Amino acid sequence: MKRLAAAAVALAALSGHAFATEWTVDQANSTLGFEVVIDGTTISGTFTSWTAMISFDPNDLAAAHAKVTVDLASAHSGNETRDKALKTDVWFDIAKTPTAEFDTTAFRNVGGPVYEAEANLTIRGVANAVALPFSLSINGDEAHMTARMPLIRTRWGVGQGEYEGDTPVATNVDVVIDLTALAKAP
Repeated sequence: MKRLAAAAVALAALSGHAFATEWTVDQANSTLGFEVVIDGTTISGTFTSWTAMISFDPNDLAAAHAKVTVDLASAHSGNETRDKALKTDVWFDIAKTPTAEFDTTAFRNVGGPVYEAEANLTIRGVANAVALPFSLSINGDEAHMTARMPLIRTRWGVGQGEYEGDTPVATNVDVVIDLTALAKAP
């Protein structure tokens, strides 16, 4: 009986460690966007269709995980011609790779409410390791996260032919995130 009780306690401890808080993104109050300089002017845009599966507890970063899938056809920059171009094989090539994926491999606290997620980011079928620094505040069952992640788009083959260089479209692109999430009931 003592062995059974000890095994149950050990199993409960292990299962508690393996599951961080699950969060549901409040899509109406969240944005996933980008900023890039084109011909000297900063252009901002958003992705209007994306999903996120998030398990995160700041007290158990080893069990934390996030996976974000972005519908690249949903890129919206306020310019119809540019938005259509983003779908072509020169840019996102959505006919072959309609989604981008951000899949975390580790989290760490870098001080106070600031964290860093290490992840693999896959665009156009090319995966590269990235680091996403973010600020996080959790108030009860609501979390708010903001982040800005600089990328060099050519690492993923985004911008082919005449757009492989730094002009007229800068190779540096910032991913801008403002996310609100609600804790799922256990």
